[in-house]
Amino acid sequence: MEYNTQRKKMELPEYGRSIQNMVDHALTIEDREERQRCARTIINIMGNMFPHLRDVPDFKHKLWDHLAIMSDFKLDIDYPFEIVKREELALKPEKLEYSTEPFRYRHYGRFLEGMIKKAMEMEDGVEKNELIKLLTIQMRKNLNNWNKEGIEDQKIVDDLREYTHGAIDLKVEDLRLNEPRPYYNQRRPYNNQRRPFTQRRNNNPRH
Repeated sequence: MEYNTQRKKMELPEYGRSIQNMVDHALTIEDREERQRCARTIINIMGNMFPHLRDVPDFKHKLWDHLAIMSDFKLDIDYPFEIVKREELALKPEKLEYSTEPFRYRHYGRFLEGMIKKAMEMEDGVEKNELIKLLTIQMRKNLNNWNKEGIEDQKIVDDLREYTHGAIDLKVEDLRLNEPRPYYNQRRPYNNQRRPFTQRRNNNPRH
């Protein structure tokens, strides 16, 4: 019995051992035209394995790249695309630099803290007041994600005052976090001006 661990390592195991065997066979074909036809047949079979990707841009190009990789770049054929180079596979992506700047409360997050600083820099007026209102609403949402037992409005007022070093000093009644829902979320009242059923029935020409 032959185990997979004893077989040749596959560069792209998602295509399976059978496809790899076809590629290995293509490498042994001496006639170039026959080798070219064999390569096109392999590409068609590989494409049929992923029919949901047929409309993806560059799908065919990727298949030919994969064929070159599975042949260890030794398959001498006329590729319809410029295939990937061996050295390009060894390139590592550039390391992403993450911000290491500390922020005060993890449950509020860095973005919300930045918006609070932005509100501090704004001139007093309607626009600033609307932003502060939106910030307090978002602060409540963030707190609720961390604490499901309920949040007191005083906590939000105190945190906002601490964030801004007293520059934004609200009272609990200023938050307006407990406003009633808009009219479209409420049950519509019965319309007393609707015609009685008997009147509508009498006006129907079918009766």
